[in-house]
Amino acid sequence: MRTSTPLDTLDPDAPLALRHLWLIDALRWVRGDESDVQASVGRVRAFIDAAEADPAAMTRWRRWWGRFIRTVDLTPLLADHGFAPRTAFLSEFGNRMRKKILPGTPETGDMAELFDLLLSSRFDVRWLKAIDSDTLRRLRGMLADVPGATATSFWQIELMDALIFCVSQISATGFASEIRIRMSAEAQAQRPFHQLPADFERLRQAVEAHGARSPQALASAEGLRQRLDACRHAAYTVYSHLEEHGVSVGIVFRLRQLRERIVRVKELLDCLQSEQPERATAALMADLAQVGLEHRSVRSLIAASSHLTAAKVAERNAESGEHYITRNAAEYREMLRKAAGGGAIVGLTTWVKYLLLSLGLTAFWGGFAAGVNYATSFVVIMLLHLTLATKQPAVTAPAMVAKLRDIKQPGSVRRFVDEVANLFRSQIAAIVGNVGMVIPVVVLISLGLQLLTGNAMTDVSKAHKVLQDIHLIGPTLYFAAFTGVLLFASSIIAGWVENWYVFHNLDSAMKHNPRFTAVLGRERAARWADFMRRNISGLAANISLGFMLGLVPAFAAFFSLPLDVRHVTLSAGQVTAAAMAIGWDVFTESDFWWAMVGVLLIGPLNLGVSFYLAFRLALQAQNISEVNRQLIRAAIKRRIRAAPMSFLVPPRNARGEQDDEPPTPAPEAPPANG
Repeated sequence: MRTSTPLDTLDPDAPLALRHLWLIDALRWVRGDESDVQASVGRVRAFIDAAEADPAAMTRWRRWWGRFIRTVDLTPLLADHGFAPRTAFLSEFGNRMRKKILPGTPETGDMAELFDLLLSSRFDVRWLKAIDSDTLRRLRGMLADVPGATATSFWQIELMDALIFCVSQISATGFASEIRIRMSAEAQAQRPFHQLPADFERLRQAVEAHGARSPQALASAEGLRQRLDACRHAAYTVYSHLEEHGVSVGIVFRLRQLRERIVRVKELLDCLQSEQPERATAALMADLAQVGLEHRSVRSLIAASSHLTAAKVAERNAESGEHYITRNAAEYREMLRKAAGGGAIVGLTTWVKYLLLSLGLTAFWGGFAAGVNYATSFVVIMLLHLTLATKQPAVTAPAMVAKLRDIKQPGSVRRFVDEVANLFRSQIAAIVGNVGMVIPVVVLISLGLQLLTGNAMTDVSKAHKVLQDIHLIGPTLYFAAFTGVLLFASSIIAGWVENWYVFHNLDSAMKHNPRFTAVLGRERAARWADFMRRNISGLAANISLGFMLGLVPAFAAFFSLPLDVRHVTLSAGQVTAAAMAIGWDVFTESDFWWAMVGVLLIGPLNLGVSFYLAFRLALQAQNISEVNRQLIRAAIKRRIRAAPMSFLVPPRNARGEQDDEPPTPAPEAPPANG
């Protein structure tokens, strides 16, 4: 009994949409249940066998295929599938979101649009690559036998048109001002993009005059490949400029598109000139299916285009983070002093917070006022060179991971473990300093208010509510972890703003722009420019964190989301103010002691979540492999067993190294970049 195949329902005279729906169903039949690649290849053979065994079916197939290639434009698929229709990152982001939300239609003459409906599964990539050479040759014969055309002429015309489009796009990208002006002087002097159209024209003339596989065409194609490599190397010099002068997601996106188009041109050349064109064509179809899947992914777009930006953010945070790691006893004492100063200012912030609450503002304006209060306090702490404990992890994690850039070098892992111990001690010192000073400052302010006005910082009812809000049995720990996310987000904002500042060369603009110098004078403009260059990252981090702590709860309440913030230093100040309002009886209330335990756990969660997120970002930016990460974890465990006090007590010597600790062995085999 003959096996049923899609040929039984093939109707070459059906309308366009129904013909394309038949093809979609046929490929779904080939795909099967997506469990066995060889079963799918077997169904392709069964389809060919059925067509060759039935002359009537073969005739219907030829008519259907002839109408298909006359009504569908293959060039957009070959030249543009997988590439952004526009060169802007945000435009492509919107385009991918549109494709996710809006359904596609088979009633189209654009093969690029139809292709997404035809090969929509990752399994398609696998069975296309698994088709054997004999089946591919038989399939090529079916596709070649079209009335009024030959496979060579039809396929060659489509490939040459696609090559023209791709080469034109590559040239346009190379000539774009934002790319061209950032190339190195050597790359601009070589002018590879100027000569690319002439190289392609030589190939086109050779193919038309002598054939695609003639010696002249093969030599011209080799010259075109070499020119494409020269264009790729010239474009890569832009990355060096971005590393030094700031990263643009849009430029990185265009560079990635350029590289992928160069790869596409080489694949098209393989299809045009390969000794086994059917094998090269199958590989191209599999690649188009793969890039089609990636082209529909919003996550891959963000990850691919923002990787260099993330690396630059991590690098800039690493530069800032070095200032927050103590490595000896003197630096440890200095950290305690700075943290105490920061805690004193947060004590004043707590007082202002209760003053704002007494105004009875609406949710948004109350959150905005709180944000101004927090941001002002954090900026003052920064400008006075004091320390807020929870600001450290997001910038110290990249500084630590920077020690792993040369992980194959002897002692790199040991130095990293030293940094872990240094950081842990620094965090403890910062928390002790912050909390140890915010409590007495709030006590003194409360006593002063009671002497002057007869009232504490807050009333008794609000004090009990504060104790209940920070009660350990409740959402306190969840809110503390969420606050850690905000702390990390503020560091990302800081790195992005500093990168934006450097990328647009605002430092030089502030120094030399005529409007600035006319108002401020040259010397004052230069001082302001230097100040902003030194502090732009800190200002962005502290202002953004302050407003997030104030406004996020307000917006969350508007949308009925169970989100609030719990910052260890602010929470310690609030609990202290509540205790002063209640009086000595507070020590007999269980809510007070549960709130105290809550404050003790808020700090580690603030720090831990923020540090973990920053650490993961920095590991990705430095391309640290999973193998090396396991070596790092093992080295830290060995240090904890061998010298646990190194995580608590600063070292005796000035350099900040443990005299009595054996060095952690460096890894031998794994590559440095993972």
